[in-house]
Amino acid sequence: MKVSLRIKYLMSYCVIIVSLLIIMNTYAHSLMYNTIVEQTETNMYNEADMIANSYLTNTYLVESSYPSLRKLFASIEYLTNARAFITNANGKILIDSHIKKSLEGKNINNYDSSFLDYQSIGRTNINGLLDEDSIAVIYPIVASMETNAYIVLVSSHDGIEQKVTQYIDNIIICLFILSVIVLIILFALYLESVLPLKSMTKAAKEYSSGHFDYPMVEIPGHDYAELAASIRYLADKMRDMNDYQKKFIANVSHDFRSPLTSIKGYTTAMADGTIPPEMQGKYLDIILFETERLTKLTSNLLELSQFENNGIPMEISTFDINNEIKRCSATFEQRCTDKHISLELTFDSKELYVDADLSKIEQVIQNLLDNAIKFSNNDSIIEIHTTQKGNKIFVSVKDHGIGIPKDSINKVWDRFYKTDLSRGKDKKGTGLGLSITREIIESHGENINVISTEGVGTEFIFTLPAHEEN
Repeated sequence: MKVSLRIKYLMSYCVIIVSLLIIMNTYAHSLMYNTIVEQTETNMYNEADMIANSYLTNTYLVESSYPSLRKLFASIEYLTNARAFITNANGKILIDSHIKKSLEGKNINNYDSSFLDYQSIGRTNINGLLDEDSIAVIYPIVASMETNAYIVLVSSHDGIEQKVTQYIDNIIICLFILSVIVLIILFALYLESVLPLKSMTKAAKEYSSGHFDYPMVEIPGHDYAELAASIRYLADKMRDMNDYQKKFIANVSHDFRSPLTSIKGYTTAMADGTIPPEMQGKYLDIILFETERLTKLTSNLLELSQFENNGIPMEISTFDINNEIKRCSATFEQRCTDKHISLELTFDSKELYVDADLSKIEQVIQNLLDNAIKFSNNDSIIEIHTTQKGNKIFVSVKDHGIGIPKDSINKVWDRFYKTDLSRGKDKKGTGLGLSITREIIESHGENINVISTEGVGTEFIFTLPAHEEN
């Protein structure tokens, strides 16, 4: 069963609190008890030493001094809560500080013959001599290498247990207060971490299902703000890609459907005799033209796909870009003549050598010239200019045609994109030429830009790396 992060937080909290309570009531209790017992024994031994040195300086006790010593010991018991006995060497109790239940006259050895042999005993009632278990300290009074008497101090064991319990209870109260504070901190951490994560997880699932308009919770200044922004960015990219795919499929379907419809229609008409044999040549030319359109479209799509997957190797060589422009321009001579367009080639240097893929740059020049001629007005000029600046060669192709609307400038690189102004003129185009052109230039690590004014003309400028002599 899947356990939520909230339950894990709560379970961890409960385990910590229960573990602390168990430790406090076992190990901590035992440690506290042993510490207090040791302190009590030390205090009673010091008290016995003080009694011996201050009040029992005479080696032999005189019976006449018993009443004053009894009162003294009673005061000590009242102040220290430790009952005091003085016994003779044989264990007979001579003085007892507890007046109401005095044990004077009784012999400790009759109850426990080994009792006086110890320095301290952690828990004992001297085999029933005392009413309750006590901690005992035995302090011998020695003179001339002989023990003449004993000072015995006993403290109630229950009193020590009560003291230990009181300490533990105070610590548990502090622990309870601390646990409440920790609970509040954990709750704050939960609100700060788990809830944003749950929100982002929910948003990510919605985006993966195609619901790109699902709102992402705003968490400015939060540690997860960058993560949330990244998810939103990916969602926007997914939406753009989804829109692009739909548009791409629609455009491909449209561009394939039109020639296929023509091919199918004219082929069917010739097959069933609708088109007489003497007119079939005309329609075969149309079929051939549409077939070439399909071939060109398919080739362009494959080329773009290879560029995206880095599948086209670049064959870099050194060649004169000016000479290449002259050669490509010559192939458009007939089209320029038909529209009475003049090509003006202006080169700052007679020769400008570049390091690039010759066939790919030839394709770039042909695409740009084809566009320029297609969208130029009759009796106009197309200017091609090359110049060198530093280690870059700049190539410019400028026409004086219909231009590109301002809101379409950044879209001309999109696949299948055609401006409304160009649709009437672009009968043969696939809408992929400029996309391929930019891919080729960027594959060389260079840039291509467009400057256009509607009704005035368009200029494309791209760069190539200049050849450097070794």
